[in-house]
Amino acid sequence: MNAATPLAGRVAVVTGASSGIGEASAELLAALGARVVVVARRVERLDDLVVRIGEAGGQASALAADVTDAAAARAAAERVAAELGGADLLLNNAGVMLPAPIEELTADQWQRQIDLNITGLMNVIGAFVPQLVEAAGTRGVADLINTSSIAAQNIFPNFAVYSATKAYVTHLSRHLRAELGAKNVRVSAIEPGIVGTELQSHVTDEGARAWLEGSKETMEWLTPQDVAQTVGFIASLPPRANLQQVTIMPTGQPS
Repeated sequence: MNAATPLAGRVAVVTGASSGIGEASAELLAALGARVVVVARRVERLDDLVVRIGEAGGQASALAADVTDAAAARAAAERVAAELGGADLLLNNAGVMLPAPIEELTADQWQRQIDLNITGLMNVIGAFVPQLVEAAGTRGVADLINTSSIAAQNIFPNFAVYSATKAYVTHLSRHLRAELGAKNVRVSAIEPGIVGTELQSHVTDEGARAWLEGSKETMEWLTPQDVAQTVGFIASLPPRANLQQVTIMPTGQPS
């Protein structure tokens, strides 16, 4: 294994790749030698990302898909299998954060978070886990990395539904590790604190927006590149080593 490109020969699928953590992780995984497939709904952004990765010397291709559509997720997996022989690294990263007091009864926002953060996650797992298991049997290792949140562990008023979806991600990841680890598929959950991404721009509740803006005065937020470095480290470990759960926090964020 080349120390500069420890992921050479691997095929990495990244969902939610049109911005933020997914975008930064795709760029880093490509720099580490992986052939990256970027998946999201916004085709133009994916195409721009593929060009940037290519200009930096990496390899990438784009697949436009809405992961809340199970058929679309399966079709994406079929293309990866047909064109690249299957994935051996999956960063399951697509998600949305829409905090609001529960008494506001924003049922449409509750459902949107459940649809993307839970159902979308499961659609992608269902589509790609068979490829991961097959790849692990051949090369001795494959990786399923799920993006969770510190909200899965800690209590944040007005973030109840979002936090519950992320608790699902973390607990699911631990169970999948128990199932898949014996088959050489490493499963990891990354739980970042506040990261400066598009997620904040989606927030409509004024109280939550004010809290997020106020936090900038007391701490320096993480960048997507900080989380991407964590993804790259997890995937570059020797096959015998699996980081089950990683919490990465802004130094100034207390909880």
